Amino acid sequence: MAFKDEVMRVVRAIPRGSALTYKEVAAWAGSPGASRAVGTILKGNFDPAIPCHRVIRSDGKPGQYNRGAKKKVELLREEGYYEKQNPE
Repeated sequence: MAFKDEVMRVVRAIPRGSALTYKEVAAWAGSPGASRAVGTILKGNFDPAIPCHRVIRSDGKPGQYNRGAKKKVELLREEGYYEKQNPE
């Protein structure tokens, strides 16, 4: 399977309310040093079945999103990702 297909498979499996880093996606897809390539691949994804908004930077910041960084944060918030990271 091509790296791009592996990336899409990994991202498709990220559960709602969770996130992986670009580095983690690259590792799960079989190329641990290819985190930038993961970002490049996801930049071109417009398939709603592949929730690329669930892929974040290693420092915990959301990073870029092909529908706008603000939309990425909005989607993560709607899914409860931030609440899981900062339980009260």
